[in-house]
Amino acid sequence: MKASVGSNPTSSAMGSNPAPREPAELVDAMRAALEQARDALNHDDVPIGAVVLHEGKVIAARHNERENYQDPTAHAEVLALRDAAEHLGRWRLDDCTLVVTLEPCVMCAGALVNSRISHLVFGAADPKGGATGSLYNVSADPRLNHNFTVTHGVLATECAQLLTDFFAKHR
Repeated sequence: MKASVGSNPTSSAMGSNPAPREPAELVDAMRAALEQARDALNHDDVPIGAVVLHEGKVIAARHNERENYQDPTAHAEVLALRDAAEHLGRWRLDDCTLVVTLEPCVMCAGALVNSRISHLVFGAADPKGGATGSLYNVSADPRLNHNFTVTHGVLATECAQLLTDFFAKHR
């Protein structure tokens, strides 16, 4: 498990309510995200799951639903952010952490910036489309108005295996 912070963190990224740093809490949250990812298999969608933590508790949990809704934006991260904002009654999620099984794409990383999330945790890296360290690093781009901390590699092997198994069956 490795943590990093953008080169130009905003005060909201370093918020007064610190993101959970205890490995056990992050592992538990990733296990919840993995359960969500497995639920995506029920409608033949790519098994990616996400949960949003606020004050150490899961307030939103979603999985990819692009196939289910026929919506190209129905990524687990975007759906979980929407649910978290609705739960809290505000769009600023600067005291929240998003935990997701796969490194976010450019669209989802942009949603994280726009939500003012304070912390991202992901399992498997995505060298072909990851936008928070692998291919791009939206989380640390000093040209943007918000940066957020990133912890990567939480249950990475388990997260990657779920995706590997899914794509092996679909090719």
